[in-house]
Formats: sequence, structure tokens, C-alpha cells
Amino acid sequence: MKATQRDFASTARRAAEQCGIFFFCGPDEAGASAAAQSILQLLPQPSERVEISGADLRKDPALLGDEARSGSLFGDKRHIFVRANGDEAHDALQVLIETSEGGAGEAAPVLVVATSATDKSRTAKLLEKRKDALVAMFWPPDLQSVSASVRQMADAAGLRLGGDLAERIARAAGLDVRLAQSEITKLATYCDASPQSPRQLTIEDLDAVGAATEEDGFMPLVNAVLKGDTGRLDRELRRMREHGLNPVGVLLAVERRAAQLAQIAAQLGPRGSLDGLDRGAKARLGIFFRDERDIRDQLQCWHRRKLERLGPRLMQMHRQLLGNSQAAELLLAQGLTDIARFAARR
Repeated sequence: MKATQRDFASTARRAAEQCGIFFFCGPDEAGASAAAQSILQLLPQPSERVEISGADLRKDPALLGDEARSGSLFGDKRHIFVRANGDEAHDALQVLIETSEGGAGEAAPVLVVATSATDKSRTAKLLEKRKDALVAMFWPPDLQSVSASVRQMADAAGLRLGGDLAERIARAAGLDVRLAQSEITKLATYCDASPQSPRQLTIEDLDAVGAATEEDGFMPLVNAVLKGDTGRLDRELRRMREHGLNPVGVLLAVERRAAQLAQIAAQLGPRGSLDGLDRGAKARLGIFFRDERDIRDQLQCWHRRKLERLGPRLMQMHRQLLGNSQAAELLLAQGLTDIARFAARR
């Protein structure tokens, strides 16, 4: 079974009931992760989450089947959540399928979010024709689609807002649907809104607790890191602290740009250049005029092998931030400094 961001919403419920393996891929890592969370909410009952990295599965393909067929310590249902880079989970999923068909027993649902993978990858080809698996491909969203998603989130939370405010929230979230959901949840709490007691969101409410725009917030820091501009990085980290930017939000913006660089690098090939792309091709890759110079500079710093190392490093940082929220700002600063230094090596 295959889906894209256009038809995922209409496919999700049927997939949650029918499938046991879910493979979320594409250059929009934020959209893929949000889709995985949507599937989890649609599963028949809440379950214990077991996280495995793609790197661990690559080293030990049998690990996935062992975990998927192990019982929870508390007797609850469980699901397996995998963050992988490219086709790291391919062999493990193949072993899981083969052992299931060989009578090894029922396995817990497996959800894989694969950075740098597409629906043309080996893993996607393994799963796409199976009735018990879903392959969902997510391209970088545009402002219109994210604004529409914001309005849907707001309706579900009991917030009433117009298209102009939805667009502002989408821009502030950097077109990242996870950050947009976080903003809607925060605004609903501030307005004391609920589905049973809807509230109208005003521009004053948004000014009071809403996030700054992406341009005023994350991107100067993201660009300094991925350009390897260590001199500017100190100023941007200080600004992050002064403005109280959310560490996870900053890291998500770095992850999103890194995924975009990987997609562009794959499209260009080893000897390609942005100059060889027409306007339509650039738009499909999410390269807009205001960002093109930064992206061009960053591509000079990140060749394919370096990008392959960047993905797992960002996933490791993500787990560290979520596991230690009190020290998140310090952990982020240390991690971004290491990445900037690595980017500066030519």
C-alpha cells in the first residue's frame, strides 16, 4: 500500500487497521514523523513504545523481530518505532517478514521514519505491494498546504481562526507540522479553548504567546551551523538564549534543512550544480530565492558522505534533547558547535 501527503489522511485509518509495518520516507522528515504519530493514535489501543535506531538494525537485522515478538514487562501491547537513515532498516524488515511468513508468530506494529529514503528505495520496494504494509512518501510542504493543516489542527483543538492567522502560524513553524501542532496546543491552552467550548483566536492572542517567525527565529542559526560559520555561531547561540528559542524547534529546523540538502545532493549527483536547475526544479526541491545563496554555500560544505554522517548525529541529538529537557539548551549548543566545526572542514 502506498500513500503521499495528499492522500495519507484518507488512507491512514484503513492502514492502521490493516497493516503491521509502516514506512515513512521522503525529504519532509517533519511530515513523515507527524504521519507516524497519526498512525499511533489510530492503533486499536495505546501501547508501550520501544525505540530502535536504524544503525542498530543494520548491525543486527534479527533484533527487530526479537523486539517485535517480545512481550511488554507490564503485559501491555507494544509498538516498535525506528528512526533510520536511508535503507538501514531494509534487512531487518526483510527478516521480520520472512520469519512471520515462516510461522514465527504475531509481531507488534513497526513504524519506520527513514531520513534520506524515498519511495524508490530498496525498503519501499520491499513493502509497497504488500497488503500488510504502508509506504508513505512526504515531500516538503508549501505554505498553502501547511496553512490548511493548521486550520484543521485548530478546529480539532476548539480554536477558530482565519486564513491570515493560519498562514502566520505556518510561517512561524517553518512549515513544520510538528511545530505547528505545538503552537496550536499552546494557543488553545492560553485561550482556554476546547472542542466543547470553542474560542476565537485573535491577533492579540498570537502576539502574546505565539512563536516568532522562522526568519526571526531559527534560520540564521541553522544557516550558521550548516555553513560551518563558527565565528557567527557564537552570536547566534547567544541570541537563541536571549530570545528563548525552543531547543527542539531549532533542532527540527536543522533536521529539515539537512534532509533538504540530502535530497538536492541526490538530485544533482556528484558533479551537478544548482545552476543547471530551472525554476520549476528548484521549486520542487524547496529552493526559494531568499534561501538559494545559503543552500548553495551549504552544499559546498556537505558532500554525500558527510550528509550520511549528519543524519544519525542529528537523530542522536534529538534523543538527547527529549531525554534531558533541563539541559536541552546546553546539549543543543554543544551539538551544533560540533556540527559547525565538521561543516567547516573542506
